[in-house]
Amino acid sequence: MMKILVINSGSSSIKYKIFQMPQELLVSKGLIEHIGEAGSRVKDHYTGLKMILEEHNHVDCVGHRVVHGAEEFSKPVVIDNSVIRKIRQCSLLAPLHNPANLTGILACKKLLPGIKQFAVFDTAFHQSLPEYAYIYGLDYSYYLRFGIRKYGFHGTSHQYVAHEAAIILKKPLSKLKIITCHLGNGCSITAVDKGKSVDTSMGFTPLEGLIMGTRCGDIDPALVTYLMRKLRLDVTQIDSILNKQSGLKGISGLSNDMRLLWGKQSNNKRAKLAIEIFLYRIKKYIGAYLAVMGGADAIVFTAGIGEHQKEVRERICSGLFPYLAKKPKVLVIPTNEELMIARQSYHLLTPDLKG
Repeated sequence: MMKILVINSGSSSIKYKIFQMPQELLVSKGLIEHIGEAGSRVKDHYTGLKMILEEHNHVDCVGHRVVHGAEEFSKPVVIDNSVIRKIRQCSLLAPLHNPANLTGILACKKLLPGIKQFAVFDTAFHQSLPEYAYIYGLDYSYYLRFGIRKYGFHGTSHQYVAHEAAIILKKPLSKLKIITCHLGNGCSITAVDKGKSVDTSMGFTPLEGLIMGTRCGDIDPALVTYLMRKLRLDVTQIDSILNKQSGLKGISGLSNDMRLLWGKQSNNKRAKLAIEIFLYRIKKYIGAYLAVMGGADAIVFTAGIGEHQKEVRERICSGLFPYLAKKPKVLVIPTNEELMIARQSYHLLTPDLKG
């Protein structure tokens, strides 16, 4: 029996959960915000983690969420100086996330000397994509020189709900075809064949794929240079438009909150249009992944919208399956990325007990 601290370290926040393993019992959870901001009593991540550890004076190991592992990491790893160096190198691909994740790792290293730390990467689950699914239609040298390819994200969430779906279906994951839909402010869909990710909607960055709260998803790439010329935008400005001013928020002109838009759609044309585009894109991706895998045993919905908005799920599934010989089961499974990180950390810490 041991306690595992799971940390999601953001640029100005630390989200944490503590699990008693192998019972998977949630002992504590919390969120520290406004780290390093004016007026905050928490000046840095070291101070924030020290506050957490003062309340919980013993943990056996720490599992960290790290957003980007590039091609360096296809599974969770024990953190050492080499891993820290590689996570820092991957920051070029995730400049908003990896440095923050690394800050949490370095703070724990100071506060918990001798305690093992593990890194679980959002991109790792998607390292099983075949080359034809992750290579873009660009000069191949860009992949060789700069690592430009589809990486995919939300991997820990997709892996967790696929595993839970297999339990519900009472079949080995290795014998199932599952389409997992992580629908929140950020959205992605993954085709999971025999327990492996074979395609996913997010790409080199989390911008590709579905319409999201404020992200545009798939667009003609020539639009980027067109808008830059037309509006005389620099790189920072166009990046903000695509990531922060588009999606549900940009189309509706109202909000990135699906709950608000759903209530407005009867008398607001743009709110209705935003919803229709959102649903259409999801349905199109599910249809594509049904074709890629030759059907599916289950469609799984998770995250904020996927778990809590029944009307969204019903609209997506309406008319989706009539031509299939076998209709997939539609499942709603709350995601628990922190528990998945705790499980993987526990297995690394106790390899001889691993089932």
